[in-house]
Amino acid sequence: MATTKIWSVKDSLSRVVNYASNPEKTIFSNLKQVLLYAENNEKTVNEKEKIMYVTGVNCKAETAYEEMKMTQEKFGKCTGNIAYHAYQSFKTGEVSPELAHEIGVKLARKMWAEHQVLVATHFNTGTYHNHFVVCSVNMFTGKKFNCNKGAYYRFRVLSDELCNENNLTVIKNPKGRTPRNIYFAEKRGEPTKYNLMRKAIDETLEMCVSYAQFKKAMYKKGYIINDDQNRKYATIRSINDKKATRMYQLGEKYTPKNIADRVFNNPYYLQEQYYKFIKPRKIYKKNKVCMLNGKFKDISKITGLEALFLLLYHLLGLIPKENTRKPLSPEMKQEVRKMQRYYNEIRLIAKEKLQTTDDVKSYISQNEKNIKLQME
Repeated sequence: MATTKIWSVKDSLSRVVNYASNPEKTIFSNLKQVLLYAENNEKTVNEKEKIMYVTGVNCKAETAYEEMKMTQEKFGKCTGNIAYHAYQSFKTGEVSPELAHEIGVKLARKMWAEHQVLVATHFNTGTYHNHFVVCSVNMFTGKKFNCNKGAYYRFRVLSDELCNENNLTVIKNPKGRTPRNIYFAEKRGEPTKYNLMRKAIDETLEMCVSYAQFKKAMYKKGYIINDDQNRKYATIRSINDKKATRMYQLGEKYTPKNIADRVFNNPYYLQEQYYKFIKPRKIYKKNKVCMLNGKFKDISKITGLEALFLLLYHLLGLIPKENTRKPLSPEMKQEVRKMQRYYNEIRLIAKEKLQTTDDVKSYISQNEKNIKLQME
């Protein structure tokens, strides 16, 4: 099962400015940097055999940048989309590094027969995957590679054909394309937006017995679900995000229909957790909460003793204020948890009077000894 993706590499003023201010955010700002990324020894070396899997197609791997640059200068096409970066990722544990690289080289030759391509096989994510750095200019005609939808689908079809030839699994009905930022977030080991959404949905499903309850609980968690009948695809988005995500992209079991089936089969007693989550009970030891007909902002229309009575009740907290609190977004909740962790650490340091790193190490060591003694 190989997934594929292609995107352009450009030189622009904004990218240069971004690179100068934060080089970590623009790894792919120009051709030389994307080639260096693909040839990174730490990512292409097999730890057991100490072999690098980097091959040049229609060029030498050692001089790929110079040769690609020469082709661009020859035809006077050194601006715009100067190159294309593509990847082909295989199912974990299904291919050897040699086979992954062999398939990658064959794919490059079939897809870009008249272009210079650098093929590098990486294993830094725990899964073998190929990176392709493609010179956008044709070596013979000088025409630029047209990276349209047809090119993307042709790239995927050729990849699937090579996987079939080598008895590898192929996705029969692929849905959509993997966003580039999702791929690199997973590569860095960071929690992706999709993973956070799946986690929130799974947690909510454990407390609901109807689809309406599910949508309300998801809103309180900071997610808005739009499954209007007039829409072709149901979407989900964080309260802070403007762009929504189609729910089928999260996986087959996260579509509204399958979610509704799952909550329908939940036992009835689970909704106790739902009610506690949606509206926690308020405990009043002495006084009861008094309800007022109408809105408290209309108090200006009330005069005399009645107005004084209501004002006193309000000041005593017996008439609750209108709740206009907006639920926190998932990102804000994550920051709150982080702040709470820092707060606990600072309290511990102050309580134990830890002045240096040696004091911290000594404190940790002593606690580990105490835990071992208790376990014995």
